[in-house]
Amino acid sequence: MQTRSRLLDDVARLANGAAGVASGLREEVEALVHQRLERVLADLDLVRREEFEAVEAVAIRAREEQEALEKRVAELEKKLAARKRKPAAKSPAKPAEKAAKTDKS
Repeated sequence: MQTRSRLLDDVARLANGAAGVASGLREEVEALVHQRLERVLADLDLVRREEFEAVEAVAIRAREEQEALEKRVAELEKKLAARKRKPAAKSPAKPAEKAAKTDKS
């Protein structure tokens, strides 16, 4: 009976040792995979979320400013077109011009 108990103890110790080795192997494989993924992601030249959101906010603000400027230019073009359509009122001739005209006659 003592031998059987000893045999079972040895088998149990062997199983525990194998489980420990398997656990260590799993951790090592996970570390290697993690390291490899980090290297691949670094090579892809990706940006962090914070950087992306900051650039996105700048782009949104620039788009809003562009739209406001487009409206302003359209209004100014409309005013300019309205001015060109109205005939310019003739201003009375200046006294120096009147004198020059009378001298020529």
